[in-house]
Amino acid sequence: VQLQASGGGLVQAGGSLRLSCTASTITTDYLAIGWFRQAPGKEREGVAVISSDGTNTRYADSVKGRFTISRDDAKNTVDLQMNSLKPEDTAVYYCAAETFNRLTNYIPRESYEYDYWGQGTQVTVSS
Repeated sequence: VQLQASGGGLVQAGGSLRLSCTASTITTDYLAIGWFRQAPGKEREGVAVISSDGTNTRYADSVKGRFTISRDDAKNTVDLQMNSLKPEDTAVYYCAAETFNRLTNYIPRESYEYDYWGQGTQVTVSS
């Protein structure tokens, strides 16, 4: 599985960005996709995750009500819509995938559960 994150950039506080994670796989595995972020000098933080069947999502408390994760399996993409951005959202954002051999509503809870990671995309929110 290869993951490609895109959509980062520079935005003013209160603005919006939409990140996309495109997954390519040559297997028939099903993927739960999570978005993580890491700011300079801080630990990596889970932001949002969506189950392989798309029915279950979870968000970090810091982004609830502002970020929305969604998936389009026809396009093999998982998007993270980020609204009302704050300077503290500034970080490198990564997407990651945990593989399953069937569709499930299971949500990976720990970063070590993820099998594949994409490269990061920088999000900078200016005050």
